[in-house]
Amino acid sequence: MAHRKKTASILRSMLILTRLLTGSLIVAGVIGLAMGVSPADIRPAVPYNGAALPGQEDRAANINQLAWLAGDWETTGGQPRVEEHWTRPAGGTMIGMGRTLVGDRTVSFEYLRIEWRSDGVYYVAQPQGRPPVDFRLGRLSGSEVVFENPGHSDHLQHIIYRRESEDAIVARIEGANNGKSFAEDFHYSRMMRR
Repeated sequence: MAHRKKTASILRSMLILTRLLTGSLIVAGVIGLAMGVSPADIRPAVPYNGAALPGQEDRAANINQLAWLAGDWETTGGQPRVEEHWTRPAGGTMIGMGRTLVGDRTVSFEYLRIEWRSDGVYYVAQPQGRPPVDFRLGRLSGSEVVFENPGHSDHLQHIIYRRESEDAIVARIEGANNGKSFAEDFHYSRMMRR
């Protein structure tokens, strides 16, 4: 009798655990779909057997070639002062944040990421936290990367980062406003620890 009670208790516990896990997976799936994440996009970075999934070699190679962008950067001299902060490449992504300061006041900010997708590497910008805008990797060398959004016929079309030295990079934006082309360079120096 005691054995049956113990078995019934274990089965009830397993049933509760199964329901909780199933519910959690359903909730996670619904949240992922609401955020635009397809179940096919959710894969482990490295399978348990240690073999890379198809295309992962390219993802790692492309993202890792941007390791020189990782760190804390600030424009040199003058106002406004612009900062960018980038994580090291990992898991097929680099996460960034930028802000513009005038005096001691933040006047704008931007969430950034560089991520691998099944169709390429993308620079994703969210100025002021607005919906993301994608720029696809157009060209990558050891010291320069160009991201493009030719669909933006009127505004930002290219984002370019160029490594000038270990402690200096230039970010360039190019586009058009009302049919008139523009370009702006941001000269960054690596921020010193304070």
